Amino acid sequence: MTAAYGSFDGFDELAEVYAKHLAPGKLDHYRQIGLLLVMGKRENIYFEHQFTGQRLINCHANGGCYNLGHCHPQVTAAVRDALGSVDIGNHHLLSAPRARLAERLSATTDHRLSRVVFGVSGGEAIDLALKVARASTRRRDVISVIGGYHGHTGLAVATGDASFRDWFGPNPKGFLQVPYDDVAALERAIDDQTAAVIVEAIPATLGMPIPSDGYFAELRRLCDERGARLVIDEVQTGLGRTGKWWGYQHDAIVPDAIVTAKGLSGGIYPIAATLFTPDMHAALDEGPNPMAHISTFGGSELGCIAASAVLDIVGAPGFLERVADLGDRIESGLRGLPLTLRRRGMFMGLALPSQEEADRAMIKLMFGGVFAFPAGNDRRVLQFLPPLILTDDQTADLIARVRGALG
Repeated sequence: MTAAYGSFDGFDELAEVYAKHLAPGKLDHYRQIGLLLVMGKRENIYFEHQFTGQRLINCHANGGCYNLGHCHPQVTAAVRDALGSVDIGNHHLLSAPRARLAERLSATTDHRLSRVVFGVSGGEAIDLALKVARASTRRRDVISVIGGYHGHTGLAVATGDASFRDWFGPNPKGFLQVPYDDVAALERAIDDQTAAVIVEAIPATLGMPIPSDGYFAELRRLCDERGARLVIDEVQTGLGRTGKWWGYQHDAIVPDAIVTAKGLSGGIYPIAATLFTPDMHAALDEGPNPMAHISTFGGSELGCIAASAVLDIVGAPGFLERVADLGDRIESGLRGLPLTLRRRGMFMGLALPSQEEADRAMIKLMFGGVFAFPAGNDRRVLQFLPPLILTDDQTADLIARVRGALG
């Protein structure tokens, strides 16, 4: 066994150490459902089981970290070439890689969300968005969606499902939740104390329900009428996954802030970003302390180099159109299977009648060489996020594998 993947002689030895030093509860759950999978060698759209050598197509993509597959040569080359002359940089000082990446992210929104603050994780970036919403409105309350997910850090976890937070103590005051895609419920909840409404462009952890036509236009209208900020979580839907740069761009709106993370890293170097309108971002400049928000590793210069390579790839001519076409092909290829496909572009969920059937489908897919994973807050749905770089042959192979496993 090479050092790169750990010096264990087999699964049982690894599991013993994992149970002793990491997460015995998670290991027990995985044993119960038969998910005894360890990532070994990885490249392109594939990874191998470390101990059996089985090769799987990664259709979970770690929530979008591997939108461009594993170890994309353009991203790894950019980081490799920088190593030895560039490091994380200094968050107190001006930075050319940071400035150029911020300019390029702004351009993906037609410069409507033109101010960028970098972080390390999606949760950190969500926390910042909510802090700035409170500062810019001088209000406290935050409305989120029941079953949504925005991270495990302080303010982010307060917006999420009770199962992620209640065990650790009472939720802070001022956090309310409404059902997804329910404008009437939001209209009843939002008032003159609401600082922000936060929602994923499509809630991945809720099982990828596709929003109704006009839903986001109504969110925008209500926030404008009541003086609240609209924050859209694009951690999983952004950077081309839905066939556009950002999921919100399927609707004729402009949010006050969006958050991106996972895919921005290229799966190589952690980086996150919160994009603001100048009006919302002004709250950071107007405060008494210009260092009121800093992040030592946020906007690491190596992370900016990796993210810039990601933007090069996604921004290449025809890339987004290709994503839309691949999504259509996959939908056509999976037609007739005993499941419901929820889809926008290549942001997809395989909905089964029950959690038990979804668990069985996951294991069948795994043995068929496809890795998908349940949505945490609706475990009847498997998150199905193939890499956006599929070739025609790989697309046909993926469809054949899924049909062979589930047909």
